[in-house]
Amino acid sequence: MADETLTLTLDSGGDVVIKLRPDLAPGHVARIVENAKEGFYDGVVFHRVIPGFMAQGGDPTGTGMGGHPNKPDIKAEFSREKHIRGVCSMARSSNPNSANSQFFICFDDATFLDGQYTVWGEVTSGMEYVDALPKGEPPRTPGKIVTATVA
Repeated sequence: MADETLTLTLDSGGDVVIKLRPDLAPGHVARIVENAKEGFYDGVVFHRVIPGFMAQGGDPTGTGMGGHPNKPDIKAEFSREKHIRGVCSMARSSNPNSANSQFFICFDDATFLDGQYTVWGEVTSGMEYVDALPKGEPPRTPGKIVTATVA
């Protein structure tokens, strides 16, 4: 699994290739891979896109309040990895062990999140398509994941 990548094809113009990091978060990577292979992320919107901070998606309800309805939350796998531009991390509630299907991609350095959110990947190409996502909380017309594939 160490060499696998997740490719998100976004409606904002193209493919975002994410290097998966099972060395940092094996449980979270396994969940992301499962969800992608099941087609769970296909058609899901980025419901929270904050310039200079991050783009958050992975909620099937598009509200920021949902997760995978048939899978339990995941135990935190915090690391020393920095939340910098292109880093992919899991969203959660105030409970550190509440990550499920939602994730975010950092636009810029967000090191204040270090050690508090689980880093599971990093964008290796296509960050310009993440940058092009419509902004807002939620965006008026949210950008979405057309397909999510694992290779």
